[in-house]
Amino acid sequence: MPRSFDQKLKIIYIRDYLERHSNPDHPVNAAELIEMLKRDHEIDCERKTIYSDIRALQNYGMDIVSLPGKDGGYVLASRDFDVPELKLLIDAVQSSRYLTEQKSRELITKLCAQCSIHDADLMRRTIKVTGRVKSMNESIYNNIDHIQEAIGQNRQISFRYFSWDIHGQRLYRDKVYIASPYGICQDNDNCYLVSWTADHGITHYRVDRMTHLKLLPEPRVPCPELTGKAFNDYANRTFQMYAGDTVSVKLRFHRSLISVVIDRFGRDTMLIPHGEDFFDFTVPVAISPMFLSWVIGFGDRAQILYPQSAIDACRELCGQALSHYSTSKEANT
Repeated sequence: MPRSFDQKLKIIYIRDYLERHSNPDHPVNAAELIEMLKRDHEIDCERKTIYSDIRALQNYGMDIVSLPGKDGGYVLASRDFDVPELKLLIDAVQSSRYLTEQKSRELITKLCAQCSIHDADLMRRTIKVTGRVKSMNESIYNNIDHIQEAIGQNRQISFRYFSWDIHGQRLYRDKVYIASPYGICQDNDNCYLVSWTADHGITHYRVDRMTHLKLLPEPRVPCPELTGKAFNDYANRTFQMYAGDTVSVKLRFHRSLISVVIDRFGRDTMLIPHGEDFFDFTVPVAISPMFLSWVIGFGDRAQILYPQSAIDACRELCGQALSHYSTSKEANT
């Protein structure tokens, strides 16, 4: 006698099997469902019962279609995530430097569970996690969760902060940090906490270098510069989370860099043509070595026009870099 309890679960087993085993290239027919129920759950049923259960699932809202023909069957035609969407998410996970290798694998496994086993197998063949530069701090996932909780509750946080020594060991700073968190930004493949502190005002911390993070009962110190839209404006003008004096900088770029400028500063940036090959634009940025290096990296296709202080800082940075190189034989000995 079939177990009545399992009989009540039969339609759920059918749903799960369609989710994990059907796609347009691999339809599931009634005979396969009958065999699955008998083999895996000791449930006996007839074809007409399968047809009835499929109609019930369709009425419930599942997009199940029936493909005709000898090799036809039932296919779950739409899911919460399409395969291209899952590939995009998986690519973001495996390329993220602030996720550890273990956490990346866990997230990818969960994402692959959102499609059929056939599509999951194809995606796994292209996944490369080992060998990528990854965070070594397994607590980063919990850190982000605690930071978001503190922001939601308008509370300060405390944490320890470390860097790496020459032997690859953690070198902790000699104090406990206290900060008012206002947001998390991803820049230069790293994840940063943007916060206000009593010692430094607005400052940033690598989330993967924070440990022993705790929520404090004290409310956050108000910081209008990081509240609402001001937070996005601040993040846009800060290069790779290096702070600096924010000024309006006028630049001249080659037309081949239009997409680079729009990707960095947004479509609302006013681009003014200068001759046939160049254009000028003015943006607020934090003058820092990372911003200057970004400009220098484009060679003769990019130039700072104003202010003079930014031009002088760029010249100084170039001079410092050139001082490490020489064509003399002594430089190589």
